[in-house]
Amino acid sequence: MNDIPAGTDHPDTAVPPAVETEPLVEDEPLAGTDRRRAVWEIGILLALSLGRSGVYAVVALIVRLTAKMPLGDQTATLNPSLSPRPGLDLAYQLLSIGFGLVPVLLATYFLAVRRGAQPARQAIGLSWRGWDIGWGAALACAVGIPGLLFFTAGRALGITVAVEASALGSHWWSIPVLVLAAFQNGALEEVIVVAYLFARTRNLGWNRRRTPSGLTAMDWRFVTFSAILRGSYHLYQGIGPFIGNAVMGVLFVWFYRSRWGRQRVIPLVIAHTLLDTVAFIGYAVAPDSWLRALGLA
Repeated sequence: MNDIPAGTDHPDTAVPPAVETEPLVEDEPLAGTDRRRAVWEIGILLALSLGRSGVYAVVALIVRLTAKMPLGDQTATLNPSLSPRPGLDLAYQLLSIGFGLVPVLLATYFLAVRRGAQPARQAIGLSWRGWDIGWGAALACAVGIPGLLFFTAGRALGITVAVEASALGSHWWSIPVLVLAAFQNGALEEVIVVAYLFARTRNLGWNRRRTPSGLTAMDWRFVTFSAILRGSYHLYQGIGPFIGNAVMGVLFVWFYRSRWGRQRVIPLVIAHTLLDTVAFIGYAVAPDSWLRALGLA
């Protein structure tokens, strides 16, 4: 994965019976050596993935703020070309996406081992349900439209850099690669920042209080940690994206532990993939006048 990866209707109250009766996974609190191992596991996984990206993004923001050029006049490229030779560029892009998904597999493996004999996809809420696309689309709309307005406001205030969402050119493989990159971002961020950290911080004693309905009550320690982490690795785009993505993180965590989300991460992955797909491909095909009006060019 890149050192600084790309950063994305109210849900209906009717809940399918299968969701109401699906048991929630319990992650018991740990103590002693097991607790210390859990802390080390979290730290190592983040150092290999989004925590590392957050550190690089903080340094990148410092560089931008100390540059002679104002923040609003600078540009960040989310999907840069990796080689001037199209064939090699495609190979590098696919390798970057593939290796960028390894921390997702590692997080899934850790939780599957911790939770015993469950299939890995069920251990982290990646099992498929027919209504997941609907929930994902609804979340994408709830985040995407306000997010675009917030980005435009950030550009007007000078706290957000101009974003070049794609610099891959017009090759036959450009759009498929952008879709795959959007999926990588969605899987990496939602699996680690929401599903994995929610489960592992429960092992540390967070997210333990239950509501009368049996769902986990909102734990603001986890909400704050997850939201700040999500915002941190977008700091290379400026202060505005940090705030916007932190707010998005609060919404996604709320949905994940709600009676609709039921600790299933796949709707969040779908929502994030849709958001990034629209952003990446929209940038590639939108007229220049539209991009300038939105502060994207």
